[in-house]
Amino acid sequence: MAKTIFLPFPMFALLVIFGAILSVNSFNITADELNFLALKSYISHDPHHLVTNWSTSTSVCNWIGVTCGSRHHRVIALNLSNMDLTGIIPSQLGNLSFLAWLDIHNNNFHGSLPIELTNLHRLKYLNFNNNSFNGEVPSWFGYFPKLQSLSLSDNYFNGVVPSILGSVPSSIFNIFPLQ
Repeated sequence: MAKTIFLPFPMFALLVIFGAILSVNSFNITADELNFLALKSYISHDPHHLVTNWSTSTSVCNWIGVTCGSRHHRVIALNLSNMDLTGIIPSQLGNLSFLAWLDIHNNNFHGSLPIELTNLHRLKYLNFNNNSFNGEVPSWFGYFPKLQSLSLSDNYFNGVVPSILGSVPSSIFNIFPLQ
């Protein structure tokens, strides 16, 4: 004779809620993983094989250069500085909605910057120094509400600094030697 297992309603409800919480967390990590795998596919040269551990077999929070927040386990920082990487920045990077720190200086990323980066509303720090980005300095850099530090030097940007980023004080031209 088969036994039936009786779960009281509160226990059943608790299991359903716990399962829902786990699935939401898994979805978020998976979304971040997909965005980073897109970035990985746009990296054309990785001489030190640093992003080879960017794989779905390990948590995105354990990937080289990635930091996750302890509360939501979402990616809050990406630091790929000084890794000798070559590639372009894909639009998917703008989907990392919890990202607050983005540092890719001293690499060879090139091309123009995708406007989708404006979706990074939590961004506080952005360092794109010493790459090969080109085109005009995007005016949308002024639309990051929490941005505290923006570094774009040693790229191939042209044109004028968009007024939304602020003005350059005339005293800057008194610096000697100005190169």
